[in-house]
Amino acid sequence: MRVVFAGTPEFAAHALCAIAAAGHTVVLVLTQPDRRAGRGMHLHASPVKELALNQGYPLLQPASLNVDSNDPIKKREAEAAVQAITQTPFDAMVVVAYGLIIPQAILDLAEQPGRHGVFNIHGSLLPRWRGAAPIQRAIAAGDEGTGITIMQMDAGLDTGDIVLTEAIPIGAEETSASLHDRLADLGARLMVRCLAMLETQPGLARTPQAKEGMCYAEKIQKAEAEIDWSKSAVEVERLIRAFNPYPGASTMLNKQSLKFWRARALPQSLLAQYRDTQANSPGRVMGASRDGFVVCCGSGALEVLEIQKPGGKRIPAAQWLQAEKSEYGLQFTKATA
Repeated sequence: MRVVFAGTPEFAAHALCAIAAAGHTVVLVLTQPDRRAGRGMHLHASPVKELALNQGYPLLQPASLNVDSNDPIKKREAEAAVQAITQTPFDAMVVVAYGLIIPQAILDLAEQPGRHGVFNIHGSLLPRWRGAAPIQRAIAAGDEGTGITIMQMDAGLDTGDIVLTEAIPIGAEETSASLHDRLADLGARLMVRCLAMLETQPGLARTPQAKEGMCYAEKIQKAEAEIDWSKSAVEVERLIRAFNPYPGASTMLNKQSLKFWRARALPQSLLAQYRDTQANSPGRVMGASRDGFVVCCGSGALEVLEIQKPGGKRIPAAQWLQAEKSEYGLQFTKATA
C-alpha cells in the first residue's frame, strides 16, 4: 500500500519504521521544521526527519498546512505541501503526533475514490483523553489503564470514528517514559494491522466515539511541574511519574530549584514513626528513610527516592540528604510561592 506519513517525535518514527518494515511504500513524509534546542540552541531535526532522510523518503517540513494563513511564508509552504500531496499517488495517509492541524482540503484528498482516508494513532482509549498529552494526563489522573486508538480522522480534535483499539494497564511505578515506549510499540503494531485490513476489506468497520467520558489532555506546561505540597502524597507521586522525563517535577529549596524523579507515597503503616514531626507544614522534610527522605504533604507523606540539582546528575535522595547534613526541618516550596 502507498502511504503518505505525517509525524514528528520518536513515537511517530516508531510507527513509520513499522509501516515500512511491513512492506508498505512510503511515498511522502511530512514533519515539523527543525527546532532549536539545548544549551547552544542549535537546530535539531525531528526523529521522523532523521528516519526519512536515512531511508530516502521524499520529505516536506512546512511550518503550517493552512493555505489561508496570513503569514506569506507559511501560506506558501502550506500551498506547496497540499500541491505535493495532490500530485502524489497514495492509498492512505497516516498521522502520528504530527503537531499541525490537518486541514479539510487534505482530508478530502485522502477520501477521494480509490483511497481509504487519513488514519491517526492516538495514545489513549478515546474519548478518554483527547488532545496533546494523553500519556502524562492519564498517569497524573491515576488512571489504572490506557491504550491505543486507531482513528479515522475528521475535522475535529481527536473526534473521528474508531477503527481499532487495544488496552494496556498502567503500572504502579509507570512513568511517562515507560508508558510512552509501550504505547509506541502497540500503536505501531495496530497501525500495521489497520493497513493490512484496508488491503483486504472493501469497507472498514468504524465506530463513532462515545459522547460521555471525554477529557481534554492539554499540552504540558513547565509551570505545571512545580510540586504543590498542599496536595496529597498520592497526587504528588503521580505528578512526579507523569512528568518523568519531561519537564521533570520541581521544587524550591533556599532559592535553588531541584527536580524529583522517583518517589512513593508513604504507607500509613510506616507513617507512625514520623508522628513526632506531624506538626510540620506541607513541604517540610520529616526525616530520613531507608532509601531517601520523607516530606510532609497536605495529606500523607512522600518518600523521595531520586533527586537532581541544577546542572548535576540524578542521584539517590539518601545521598543528597547526607550532603545537606540535616535529617529533617528542610522546607521545600513552590517557585511561585
